[in-house]
Amino acid sequence: MDTSERQPRKQGWRFVFLALVLAVAISGLVRSLWLDVYYIPSESMEPLLGAGDRILVSRTAFTSEPIRRGDIVVFDGRGSFAPLSSGQGPFVDAVSAASQWFGLTGSDTTYVKRVIGVAGDRVQCCDPTGHLTVNGQPVEEPYVYPGDAPSKQKFDVMVPEGRLWLMGDHRSRSADSRGLLGAPGGGMVPVERVIGRPVQIIWPLDRFAEMPRSTQAETSKNGQ
Repeated sequence: MDTSERQPRKQGWRFVFLALVLAVAISGLVRSLWLDVYYIPSESMEPLLGAGDRILVSRTAFTSEPIRRGDIVVFDGRGSFAPLSSGQGPFVDAVSAASQWFGLTGSDTTYVKRVIGVAGDRVQCCDPTGHLTVNGQPVEEPYVYPGDAPSKQKFDVMVPEGRLWLMGDHRSRSADSRGLLGAPGGGMVPVERVIGRPVQIIWPLDRFAEMPRSTQAETSKNGQ
């Protein structure tokens, strides 16, 4: 039997397979060190981010400068917002991780929220005008979902060193630091759990847009 025509086909498929493996390896390296893609599963960050959005996240955004008030962060909520272990077993966890890696589903332990308080801040709700205050100064929050109050839940917290107080923009639909006041850590998220900062909405295409860094929560009503 003449095999002269089969050999090039085998080499062709081998080349395609190796190219795919190399592409996945390079993608994995880029996503683990510089840029990653995350799926938004909920309405907690509306109107900025909607359920079903895919966002590009910079893992190096906070390497040259610290996280500040107003920043939107993607973080690993295990140990604060979620249990350290899913309890589903390694196989289910692996399948879930693969689905999340390809951007098909969201993660039960990865969250997107806005930084309201950093280490040393006293964050309170609310002053007589209905505003959140940070260190006694009322904060303008134009990003809050239209019609939502800054918070219907009262709180008065001090943010310890190495922690963040985080809230969603759609306050009435967001599970955030407010809901964990009685839990270990008091709703504060460790800074080392921050994965990065969203820099671009990449899907759906009609919402394709850059996400510039916000400083809104830095500015109080009286300008201080």
